[in-house]
Amino acid sequence: MSELVHLTSGGVSVVIDTTGARLLHWGAALDPVDLEALAASSTGAVTFSSFDAPRAFPLLAVEADGWSGAPALAWHRAGLHSAPLLRPTGWEASATSLRAEFADAEAEATVMLDLALDVDGVLTAQLSVTSTAADDAQPLDLLATRILLPIPAHATEVLDHTGRWTGERHPQRGALRHGAHLRQVRRGRGGHDAPYLTAVGTDGFGFRRGELWTAHVAWSGDVEVGVERLPEGAGVHGAVLGGGELLLPGEIRLGAGETYVSPRVHLAYGESGLDSVAARLHRMVRSFSVHPTTPRPLVLNTWEAVYFDHDPTRLLTLAEAAASVGVERFVLDDGWFRGRPDDRSGLGDWYIDDAKWPDGLRPLADHVHGLGMQFGLWFEPEMVNPVSDLATQHPEWVLEASPDSPTWRHQKVLDLANPAAAAHLLDRIDGLVSEIGVDFIKWDHNRDLHAAVSSHTGRASVHAQTAAFYALLDALRERHPSLEIESCASGGARVDLEVLRRTQRVWASDSNDPVERQRIQRWTGTLIPPELVGSHVGPPIAETTHRAASLPFRMTTALFGHAGIEWDITRADEGEREALRRWAALYRELRPLLHSGVTVRSDEVDDQTLLHGVVAADGSRAVYAWVRLGTSVTASPRARGSPVCRRRSAIACGCGRTSGGSRGIRSPTPRGPTPGWRHPVPSSRPSACRCRCWLRGRLC
Repeated sequence: MSELVHLTSGGVSVVIDTTGARLLHWGAALDPVDLEALAASSTGAVTFSSFDAPRAFPLLAVEADGWSGAPALAWHRAGLHSAPLLRPTGWEASATSLRAEFADAEAEATVMLDLALDVDGVLTAQLSVTSTAADDAQPLDLLATRILLPIPAHATEVLDHTGRWTGERHPQRGALRHGAHLRQVRRGRGGHDAPYLTAVGTDGFGFRRGELWTAHVAWSGDVEVGVERLPEGAGVHGAVLGGGELLLPGEIRLGAGETYVSPRVHLAYGESGLDSVAARLHRMVRSFSVHPTTPRPLVLNTWEAVYFDHDPTRLLTLAEAAASVGVERFVLDDGWFRGRPDDRSGLGDWYIDDAKWPDGLRPLADHVHGLGMQFGLWFEPEMVNPVSDLATQHPEWVLEASPDSPTWRHQKVLDLANPAAAAHLLDRIDGLVSEIGVDFIKWDHNRDLHAAVSSHTGRASVHAQTAAFYALLDALRERHPSLEIESCASGGARVDLEVLRRTQRVWASDSNDPVERQRIQRWTGTLIPPELVGSHVGPPIAETTHRAASLPFRMTTALFGHAGIEWDITRADEGEREALRRWAALYRELRPLLHSGVTVRSDEVDDQTLLHGVVAADGSRAVYAWVRLGTSVTASPRARGSPVCRRRSAIACGCGRTSGGSRGIRSPTPRGPTPGWRHPVPSSRPSACRCRCWLRGRLC
């Protein structure tokens, strides 16, 4: 007789058979009366040329259990005990959580598996491994710790992401075939090509259709995530989904009594497409203790306005122009510290450049505060230029396999796991935040970590570097609880749910081209809610693509995120500034909806048309964007069942009101000439939809 644990919450059920230490179900909520039938049907048949007992897929599947895929655990002690033999030793369960304890008596190790189902149905899994050997025993070398959960056979397509600098989070999908679809990140950060969110679903699943299962490894270092399907299946299941930290040789060596705790793996089930997964994940992220509770201020970042040319008079004028159009946070980017005429020198010397700023940065910060804005400052604490005082004085602080290791953007990596280096950074950043009056830090990270061997320990150090990065953020926030931090990594190369337990914003991409940004933000939103995704109005011609785009298109694209400006608006004409004022007012009006509602996206009409929006949790109002990125062969594009402005409803032009029998949703009505959408002639007749776009000042 099976002993079953049923975790259920948020429309999701997870069922575990503690007798066989098996997961029987992860998916749609089940009626408790069906659990015994589930258990009875969860034993497979004995097949030819196989084991003499039915195959099962345990909670911690390893080779000794008959699992021929990537194991949940791999380790050894000086080459011995390399086949884990895990036996359950204890269970602690509640309505929404389970802690399972296992032991390997031969290897002298214990393993703890924690499963927790949150109120929205997101399952979080984590492993802890402890060496229980005597002090004189060989260390336990960890090779892998993976969360592996079975998924049903009707999940037949896999989707994840790839990308490049200025082109992050491009989706890629295909049929789930036999073998492993394995993504390994060996960059020391997520990378522009991060798998991000891995989804396996029914054939043809999209944003609004299909059943699917997803995994995200919440870790800012090396990770692996994937799906594996063997001809014999996984017990009675079709395939396995999961992942964990990618461990380098010798990186984790556990002595007596030492414990390794794996990253969290967040697993979300979706009953109706990617949007149903995103809704669960967004609600989980919004529950994080550091998630911002105040309105997201409109930002102006100085990078594409002045680059390294820091002239106090020019920047004071830019700050005044920013305040005049409604900016609420002014961020001074790279170039403010000494020895920094370009990106070839000075990095690591976190002292204000007296030549550029003879009176320091406090006068600028005070002026910004006097204009009613917050003041932000750029740092790249984890990096150092070889041409810098820091690298000259402390070469032992550089994280590299040898002094001949190549530079990247003319920089190397600072070893944060070296206590002296970490203490120095904390002291410098803490002092500048207090001295200048910094409200916000743009925390950058502009290179991968290759051959990251610590001169302090002599070992591979990506894990230690990542943990030290988290510790530095935690210590800084402890000293400055109101300080907000953005995770930037040459754009969107460090976007994950563990860094978002310590930061209040991510920079989605270094590209401000709205055509590129529409797709980048669309797929970034499968995991992260819009209020955390920096999205800026760039100059008329994008720096990264040299493509021209209209101001309304640039503003509309930036609206659906944590909005900002990255443009020298002192050179904008009065018409452009007035448009920015109207747009800033619209952002302030809509952000309570945009930053709390449910993100929705239609499946593509064609390859050049997007429809997306945000709907209030109670369905009372919504805002949509109907976006054409280019021409297509379809003369009059329509989403399946979606209306066009003057027929059936007006969601195509964003007014938010539907008619002709559809459910009505009204957008917030602007007062006076504020940009936005409103109906001057209320009517239920489809032909009477004449919504006016106040951003463009004409009927749509």
